[in-house]
Amino acid sequence: MTKYKTCVPVMSVLIALTFIVPTSFVFAQNSSISDEAVKNRIVKSIEIVGNKTISMSTILAKIKTRVGQEYLQTVISDDLKRLYNTGYFSDVRVDRQEVDGGYKVIIYLDEKPIVEEITFSKTRYIKSKVISKKIKTKVGKFLDKKSLRDDEQTIRDLFTQKGLNEVEVSVEQFLDEVTNKVSLHFVIREGHKIRVQNINIYGNDTFPDKKIAKVIKTRTRSVWLFRSGYLNEDTLKEDVERIKSFYEQEGFIDVRVEYSMDYMQKGNIQIDFQVYEGRRYSVGGVTIVGNEVISDKEIQKAMVEIVKNGVFSREKLSVDLANVRTLYFDRGYIFANVLETTSLDPESGQVEVKLDIEEGGVAYVEKVKIEGNTRTRDIVIRRELKMLPGDRFDGSKLKRSKERLTNLGYFEDVTFDIEDTDVFDRKDLVVQVKEAKTGTFSFGGGFSTVDKIVGFIEIEQRNFDFTNWPTFTGGGQHLSLRAETGSTRNNYKLSFTEPWIFDHPISGGFDAYRLERDREEDTGYAYDEERTGGGIRFGKQFTEYVSAGVNYGIEEVTIENFEDNVSAALLAEEGTNVVSVLGFNISRDTRDNVYSPTKGLYLFSKVDVAGGALGGDKDFIRSESSASYYVPLKFKSVIEFKLRAGVVDAYGDSYEVPIFERFFVGGARTIRGYEERQVGPLDPNTNDPVGGESMFVGNIEYTIPLIEYVKLAAFFDTGNVWVDVNDFGMKGSLKSGTGVGLRVKTPIGPINLDYGYPLNDEPGEDKRSGKFYFSVSRGF
Repeated sequence: MTKYKTCVPVMSVLIALTFIVPTSFVFAQNSSISDEAVKNRIVKSIEIVGNKTISMSTILAKIKTRVGQEYLQTVISDDLKRLYNTGYFSDVRVDRQEVDGGYKVIIYLDEKPIVEEITFSKTRYIKSKVISKKIKTKVGKFLDKKSLRDDEQTIRDLFTQKGLNEVEVSVEQFLDEVTNKVSLHFVIREGHKIRVQNINIYGNDTFPDKKIAKVIKTRTRSVWLFRSGYLNEDTLKEDVERIKSFYEQEGFIDVRVEYSMDYMQKGNIQIDFQVYEGRRYSVGGVTIVGNEVISDKEIQKAMVEIVKNGVFSREKLSVDLANVRTLYFDRGYIFANVLETTSLDPESGQVEVKLDIEEGGVAYVEKVKIEGNTRTRDIVIRRELKMLPGDRFDGSKLKRSKERLTNLGYFEDVTFDIEDTDVFDRKDLVVQVKEAKTGTFSFGGGFSTVDKIVGFIEIEQRNFDFTNWPTFTGGGQHLSLRAETGSTRNNYKLSFTEPWIFDHPISGGFDAYRLERDREEDTGYAYDEERTGGGIRFGKQFTEYVSAGVNYGIEEVTIENFEDNVSAALLAEEGTNVVSVLGFNISRDTRDNVYSPTKGLYLFSKVDVAGGALGGDKDFIRSESSASYYVPLKFKSVIEFKLRAGVVDAYGDSYEVPIFERFFVGGARTIRGYEERQVGPLDPNTNDPVGGESMFVGNIEYTIPLIEYVKLAAFFDTGNVWVDVNDFGMKGSLKSGTGVGLRVKTPIGPINLDYGYPLNDEPGEDKRSGKFYFSVSRGF
């Protein structure tokens, strides 16, 4: 067994070059011989030399040269490339010998060894299993020298990220020449950790230390903030660029930043940043030439970043140039070119900006091509597009088309491309989609503060097509069948929706369900509630953002199995009642993403009429409205403002609204910090919640991503329920709660975990205390 190290002596390099140069020359000589010079020569035989583990049949399968065929130098050259590109060989050479009537082709191979074993030095901070997963070289694969060098750097980076300095990594190779297998041993010297004791910033006359400290990532040790304070020299170098970038955004174009390190006792270090600010430049003026279609005033209005505070910043200028290009793209000028030149005057400290615009001509859509839709029908995609053949290109319509396709939930990614055609001003619009998983068969269980222990089984297809046998996918319909069973409720539901009836923007669907619920846990007193019913619904999109719908439903509601001491309002509803309801709704939705909105407005209002000419045992009218407004903030965070209000009143033969149709507030989905349904009117005799005829709830929630699939939330909730419609919004009657939570996206659905604390109490209530809520939500 022979031992090799990656530290190759100089003499070895010279010897290697001695062999490489002649080999390359011979190859070049052979390659230079034209096919004409060897015309009509036949390949009589092929000999493979040097293969140890790769079979001859495998090698012959990789090349195009064949025995009995004409010898072609171009084919031989391509065969060399094919063999080398397999990754099996470190060197490939070809020679030929003249034989009777043709050539004998000889292929010389230097086969790469196969990695038999990989070991690592014992280390303190990172386990060998972790290192093994990060490197490219794997057991059973051919050894690649470049990958091996990359692996050395990868290992250094792993330890450097742990705060270790002066890390050294080398590789020892043990080659068995008989089997052509190699064992690798990574020799790792971890170095040592250095703590940052002090960070000083000098020369920052314009900005305070605290502001610059927020820009850099190097930190001193802090027990309270769980900061180790270990030095990472790569991060330190990046901090220099961060400080420079910060100053450049503030107009200091000539800024220079340096750093130095002073080693102290006990392995600590002090870091000094020296800033040379230079002069702060402002925007002297913006000159625009070449624009005919769009006025100077409109272009300057689009350049909001650079003229907002007058400070010159190349980063902000780039944003403004993109805004100007968008102006032209939205009007069909997709060939428009916006060039900028800047001239600095060090004496005045001003920068003159000149935009030279080449507008080009208007472009129109020739064809719309759909790519990547392996399951979804073309028509399902095309009906969501706002640009059609013959239309002028419009960036805003493209953006809206992407939002509509994303909101379908059928695709992981949606992109657009523009392809040339034979006509210069006619371009093909290419819609590229990547199909997502839309069908699920799931089962499982969980726990929530509202429903307690729940098990479920569900079959769902969000891109259903009942005409496409046997896969039943691709038509854009929605079908779901779900069954839930638990300690406090059983729920069974079948639902179907066709969003485009006969390819028109009219939706239709039906639902059938049965709900069995033990209300003891969320009311404070025991009774059983059963609801069995179904309904049909239709909707139409009237404008890009406005839709309306109508629905009819009928259900049978049974209230029974009361405990001894319950409210008279509940006793009055004992038995079975039939409720027949006709509903109308209208909505306006400008959200950028219905599943995870970051901006936009969602308005929804509905009116339900029960009984009367519709039949049934209960007569009432209910009206509800809600508004949600999303605002994007820094660090991909979002703040949501949500308002909900409703009133319900009896009419006809009903003297009051049945308790099972009243509003209840409090708990995970309304006002956190209170028990479920415990905010609002109480029975004066039993102190049980009895609901009310008017309701208001307001929520403010701020979310910020922590890691992928996890968000931190902070919220404030307020609202109440009132006995009578006329009591709506009585002054001083709102109850509020606040708290924090987590939003976690999981394969079984988004999960909310909240802690809410009540801000109000009333006579007879216990001392205020916070409450935890755990639930599954629809959006993330």
